Formats: sequence, structure tokens, C-alpha cells
Amino acid sequence: MVSTAVPPRTLSSTFLLGLASVASWFIVRPFLDPIPSLSGLYTSIGFSLFAFIATLYLVPALGPTFIKAHLSGRDLLKDYATPIPESLGLVCASVYTLALILFIPFAFSDSLTIHLTQTPEGIFVPEFPHSRLSVYLSSLLSLLMTTILGFLDDVFDIRWRHKLPIPIIASIPLLMVYFAERGNTHIVVPLPLRFLLGSLLNLGGINGSEVGQALIIATSVILNDLFTSLGQLASVYRSTFSGVRQNAGMAYGSKELVERHLFSPYFMLPLVAVCSGFMYHNWYPARAFPGDTLCYVTGMAFAVVGIQGHFSKTLLLFFLPQIFNFVLSCPQLFGLVPCPRHRVPRFDKVTNLLHPSKAIFMKPPSKLAATVLWILSFFKLVDLTLHLSGVILETTNLTILNFFLVRLGPMNEKKLVQVLICCQICGSVLAFSVRYGLAGLVYDGDRR
Repeated sequence: MVSTAVPPRTLSSTFLLGLASVASWFIVRPFLDPIPSLSGLYTSIGFSLFAFIATLYLVPALGPTFIKAHLSGRDLLKDYATPIPESLGLVCASVYTLALILFIPFAFSDSLTIHLTQTPEGIFVPEFPHSRLSVYLSSLLSLLMTTILGFLDDVFDIRWRHKLPIPIIASIPLLMVYFAERGNTHIVVPLPLRFLLGSLLNLGGINGSEVGQALIIATSVILNDLFTSLGQLASVYRSTFSGVRQNAGMAYGSKELVERHLFSPYFMLPLVAVCSGFMYHNWYPARAFPGDTLCYVTGMAFAVVGIQGHFSKTLLLFFLPQIFNFVLSCPQLFGLVPCPRHRVPRFDKVTNLLHPSKAIFMKPPSKLAATVLWILSFFKLVDLTLHLSGVILETTNLTILNFFLVRLGPMNEKKLVQVLICCQICGSVLAFSVRYGLAGLVYDGDRR
């Protein structure tokens, strides 16, 4: 057992310098002959590597500053009370948005080059892709608004009913530009999941859970972009956006498809980088907590690529564990079952194991609540504590983490987060199977 707080994780200067050299090469490579076909992607990888380095360094460096500002908390699942810096998702969000801002000239480098080197001839006037730029900037503005609102939530602990408008407010710039560009602003939801109305809960409470989920989902989105556009990229082309020129004979629809799926990696690669860097410090035992800011920003980043990339249905499939968690949590969220402030598993200091936490009924549950709990118990989703008369006295809290502990038995925190991440990976594998194998059965003729 660990009786005191663990020290910060060490960083290898040699590793950081070597990685910085690699990142610099990726940024410089598009300026060297022969110019690569996907020059913007090279630059994005370079900035992402720098974002990874910055996150690795800044999180432990700024931790004491956050503690002095009273942005700290105790790890509820540890036996030490040493304060741990919280709300460091603000650092991740700042690095992430800065990388996206610095990348703007490189995303439109070909168009800038054409304007500087070519003179208009006849009726041909090279046009700058203002529509693409407006989409990029509106997405960036939504991310910045989400960062501010998320940090306000960390500082003022906004209540749940007041949190609901936050994503709507932050997405207004994104949706307005999308509407102005004649985009379709509704989110297409798989038929069996439309009853969820888009309401998802982030899974948290244990070291590495929030950032681990975001990392797996972002990686899955990048893989989906590769799978979708790989065939189109077989023919070398370039366009006015993203450092890609179109060959003669390439269909307009194919060009649009590839541009949409190149937009996504430009937002996902830096996100993978900052999440990887933060996960190094947030992994069990955590040296830093993300707070709500990181969850807000990652959620908005996924919304941005899902809407602008026109694959909202595919994106939703990557949230299968979160959907399961939401459905399981509904009886507590809607008041049928008592819902304590913290539903994290119960920590046993003697064994260093986690057990399912419980919700206690101060009075007998209603018939509806009892029926729901008996159904959940029948499917081994919860454990119930009964009075001799058969009345339900306690139930395990309705979260996926407690569900894992009910089905798999007590385990330590590190193993539990590994189970959660494996579940997220399995969810992505299932999502790819549905997207590329069973789409006709799940979607109503629209595979976006």
C-alpha cells in the first residue's frame, strides 16, 4: 500500500529533444522537393508531436500553480489525502487550440502559394477557399468557447441542469457557418438509438478513464478517415485545401469525400497528442486530474469532426460504452433510484481493491423502480440488498464501472481502468463492423 502521494513522473530530456527533432522534420518536409501529396498532413503531424511534448512538460510544471489557486482535490480512491492538481484539462485545451491556430496557414498553404506566385489570366482567377477557412475558424471558435465554459464549470461547479445549455451555446458558431455553407445541420442518428436523443454521459471517477476514452475514440475516428478515403487517395491528387491537388478525371464527389476526411485528422491528430501526453500524468496513480474542461473540449472536438466531416452516425457508434452507461444510469438520473453525488466504486483501504458502491433507499422504492431494478438484477447488471420481507434496501450504483465490479468481482483501480479501456476498444471494433459490414441493417439508407 502507498501511504503518501506519489512524486511526479520523470521526463527524459533525450526523448523530448529527439521527438522535437522529428516534429521539426514533419513541419519542414512540405517545403522540400519533391513536395509530398498530402503536405498539410505532414505539418499536422509535426504540430501534434510538439503538442504532445508541450503537454508532457506543462502538466507537471503548472501543477503547483493550480494547487496554489485552490484548483486541487483529493483522490477518493486512495488512502492518502495529499492534494492533487485539478482542472489541468485547461492546459491540454490551451495546447490543443494553440496547435490548431498555428496550423491555419499550413492548411491553406497551396492557396496562399497560388495567390502569391500566379497572376490572373483571362477569365481564370484563382479563388481562396473562404468557405473552408470559415468552417475551420468557426470550429476553432466553438472549441475556445467550450474551453471557457468548461473551466467555469471547474471553478464554480455548475449544477447539472445548468450545464445542459453549454454545448448548445458553444456550437452556435459551428452550426451557423455550416448552415451558411448550405450544410445539413441535423445529426443523423442510427435508428435503434434515436430514443437517446443524443444524450451521452462521460465515464469518469478513476485514474485515466476520461482521457483514455477520448484517446481511443479519437484514434478510432482517424482510422475511420483512413478506411474511408484510402481508396480515393490511391490516385495522387491535390486540391486548394489541405495541401492536396486534384488530378484530371477525379470525380467531384470523390474530391469532396477526401477533403471532408482530411478535415477530421487535422483536429484529431493534435487531440490524440494532448490526450497521450496528459494520460502519462493521469495514469494510475494519477499525478493530475483533468477536471470538466478536458471532457467538454474533447466532446466538442468530436462534434466538430462529426458535423463538418458528415459522419455523425459513424461517430456515434464509437460511443457505444457511453450509450450503455447512459441507459444503465437512467433510473438514477431520472429519480427512480436515489442518486448520490459520487457514484464511483467503493475503495477498501485494507485490500486496496474497489467494490461496487451502493445507493440506499430511505423508504421502500416505488413499484416502477422496483420493477426496473429486478429486471436489471435478472440480467446481472446490479446487485440488490433485500429485507427479509423482500423489499429492496440497497442497490449498486447504476454505472458501467460498478457493473464491471458486479460481474468481474473486486479489483484494483489500475485493472478496472484497463477493463474500461478494453471495453472502449471492443466498442470501436464493433462500430467498424457495423459501419463497414452491417450498415444496411442499422442505418436508414444513409451511411454517414
